[in-house]
Formats: sequence, C-alpha cells, structure tokens
Amino acid sequence: MARPSIGWIGAGRMGAAMVKRLGAAGYDVAVYNRTRAKAEALGVTVVDRPVDLAGRDIVFTMVAASADLEQVTSGDHGLFTDPDVAPRVVIDSSTVSEEASAAVRVAARKRGSELLAAPVSGNPKVVAAGRLTLAVSGPRAVFDEVEPVLRALGRGVTYVGEDEVARLVKIAHNVFLGVVVQSLSEITVLAEKGGVSRAAFLEFLNDSVLGSAFTRYKSPALVNLDFTPTFTMPLLRKDFDLGLAAARSLEAPMPIASATAQLIASAIGAGHTEQDFATLLLEQARRAGLALEPENVSVDDGLTPDE
Repeated sequence: MARPSIGWIGAGRMGAAMVKRLGAAGYDVAVYNRTRAKAEALGVTVVDRPVDLAGRDIVFTMVAASADLEQVTSGDHGLFTDPDVAPRVVIDSSTVSEEASAAVRVAARKRGSELLAAPVSGNPKVVAAGRLTLAVSGPRAVFDEVEPVLRALGRGVTYVGEDEVARLVKIAHNVFLGVVVQSLSEITVLAEKGGVSRAAFLEFLNDSVLGSAFTRYKSPALVNLDFTPTFTMPLLRKDFDLGLAAARSLEAPMPIASATAQLIASAIGAGHTEQDFATLLLEQARRAGLALEPENVSVDDGLTPDE
C-alpha cells in the first residue's frame, strides 16, 4: 500500500521538529506556515494557504490557540474551504479547548473528513531524540488506519477514547507538569539554602526512585540557570486555566493545582514571560531570600538522539 501524502499546518519549533521526523521516515510532506520562511528552511514543499493542502491524504495541524485552529480550518482559505476536495483525516496536535476541538470535528465531517485529536508531550529536543508521546482520541477505526504515521513521530502513541478526551489528557498532563516544576523548585531551594549544591541534590534525586526522565531533563536548566524556552510561563498559565475550568465543570477539586496557578500568575507578573517555565525556580529562591548563581557544571539531561 502506498504511503499517504502528508500536509502540515503550523511549523513552529515543535511543528518543525515533527515535520523533520516524518520526512526522515520517508513521507511526502507539504507545509503551510504563517511565516513562510520558517517552513522553507525545512527543505520540504511549501504552500501559500492552508486550503492548498486539501488534496493531501492526512493533514496535521499544530497551532497556538483555539481561534487559530478554527481559522486555518474554516476561515479564509482554510483547509475545509475547497468545494471539491478535503483530506481524508485531519490530526490536530494543538493544545486547544474541547469546545474548539468539537467544533472543528463537526466542520471536518461536513466535508467528509475525520478528526483525530492528538496532543503531544515533549519539546523539540525530545522530538529529535525520538521520545515524543501522543494521546489520541476520535474514531477508533481512523486511529488504527493512521497509527503507523503517528508512530513515526516518537516512541509512545496511546489511544485514549472517543471524541475530545485526548484534550483532557493533555491538559491534565500539563497541569501536572507545572505542579512538578514548582515542587522541584521548592525542594531544590530548600536543599541549597541548607548548604547542598543544586547539582549534587538533583544528581541524588534523579538516581533515586523519585527521579524521572523529566526531572533529569530539567536538571541542567536548574543547575546552570539556562532558561532557553521550551515552554513559556504564559503557555503554562493557559493550560492551567483550561485544567481548572475542566475541574470546576467535572466537580473535581484540585487544591494543589490551584495554589500552583497563583504562583505561575505571580511569576508572570514578575516578568517571567519569554523564558522557560523553569524560571519558577528563580521566584521560589527570591521568596526564600536566596540569590542563585549558575553552577557551571556539566549535567546529563538524559536525552540521547536516535543514531
């Protein structure tokens, strides 16, 4: 069976890394990006409008917000605006609300397309290392059809159910992400204030049963105060807003997440908007009266790119 042709909408840092994975796996990929030069740098076919991808078998979308997803699918020159052709499957990996996802699902079906919600866990370095994971929801038969394409993107693809439930999985994941970094910041500052270097404390933690791929991955940033962004604080706040809204709707109290949301808002108010969300460490240190300095030591982040 011939491999499906792939369209991709949204070639930001994450999108670009995922396009490279698909290209390396031998798929024919065409890309639309609002800033054309970013797409051209990928060395693939570049189109001028989302609708120019309507003839592709599968089209991925990875945009910043709910309004952007609606615009690139049903807005001017959107993916679904060609009266004669539409992709068989649309796979959306944006972090958007369940309501926006459901609306796009309805619009897709009107054009004879099926939508899979497929939010991801990772960042460009994780993608390059082949360790991206995806939660996918929608029609099971459609998932089964496109699963080989999804598996080209990383190591973990989990079908989580029908309709929009993958959105809730992703939001729950990102809320936990914020809670973990805040807690990690608290205990790291506690250890340092008691006389333990961040490098030594995090080495011990990462080698213990409490260590994880994530704590190891974040250790270089916490030790050397390199906050090159992988995920910014405003994006994290957006996900907390979505998560807490879901919690209210489902009557599921989240007291620790609620407290963390306030600390994230405080960090944004202090100006931590462009750097990585691990700058929660700096705010925790400030509240503890501790002035942090880079330790300038080599720290293994645990990510080894595929050979």
